[in-house]
Amino acid sequence: MATMADVARVAGVAGSTVSHVLNGTRNVSEATRGRVLEAMDTTGYRYNSLARSLAVSKTRTIGLSISVLTNPYFGSLVNAIEKRARAEGYTLVLGDSHDDAENELRVVNSLLDRRVDGLIVAPSAGAQEATLPVIAKAGTPVVLIDRFLDAECDQVEPENVGPARRITEHLLEKGHTRIGAISGLPGLQTSTERLQGFREAFAARGLRYDEALVASGESQAEAARTAVLGLFRRSDPPTGLVVLNNAMTIGTMQALRELELRVPDDVALVCYDDFEWADLFEPRLTAIAQDVVTMGATAVEMLLRRLAGDAGPARKLRIPTTFNHRNSCGCRP
Repeated sequence: MATMADVARVAGVAGSTVSHVLNGTRNVSEATRGRVLEAMDTTGYRYNSLARSLAVSKTRTIGLSISVLTNPYFGSLVNAIEKRARAEGYTLVLGDSHDDAENELRVVNSLLDRRVDGLIVAPSAGAQEATLPVIAKAGTPVVLIDRFLDAECDQVEPENVGPARRITEHLLEKGHTRIGAISGLPGLQTSTERLQGFREAFAARGLRYDEALVASGESQAEAARTAVLGLFRRSDPPTGLVVLNNAMTIGTMQALRELELRVPDDVALVCYDDFEWADLFEPRLTAIAQDVVTMGATAVEMLLRRLAGDAGPARKLRIPTTFNHRNSCGCRP
């Protein structure tokens, strides 16, 4: 393996000159710099950026713990975070928590062992007790994304209650009163808030919803499929469905196809979370769209401020959503 001394010998310069070129610690003439870079190419020398980073206690990496595989929405969020981090000269190190507290703790410990400069975490239901104390003890700056916790750290997430209430109100305005809700994984703050919005829509009109029509889809497609099949086996099934994340929307649509129920003719469907392809098939999904680009970029910016030494109070930011009105609700917008 080529060394810095090999590069200096081939370039005909001192070893310190090679170091200055690599680290930018002193001005070097363009001619000399060109010889050093050519010598690096000739010798196959690879700069040990990790060793350099550890020497200055900075690795230019951001650790991300998030549930990538169980929800397609998170794939878009990861992309937004990575793009913003890369633009700032940071590399993203990703770990999949699978929305499980024990696995999340392993992921976070692994990221901390890699000495990431900071963390962005989409916390699992058990993060308050398991993961956050470990991060706090390590003293590593952290931003929570997508879900709020009772913690003194920067956090960013979408609006949940209002948008869930809005799509439920839309079905009520269409004359539906037997409306089913497919809620997310119990214990997640997003699941709690979106279900709260569903309930508030009924309360605002002095109506009572049927608790038997509220089923957990566990924030996953297959669990949502099972939940929807159960709702429609009832003697008095719902005429409308509010599905509270997009992974569960996939499972819901699978179940409705199995049941040979047509949307919106047999059952109206509205969703929290949009898809890139939601407007490309029939019926076109009426859905709440989250601004994942803004949310991901905001999380990175919040973290970078902490890495730059900002010691101000923790902030909790809500990112507005958009109501995409299409025709799965029974409208012809």
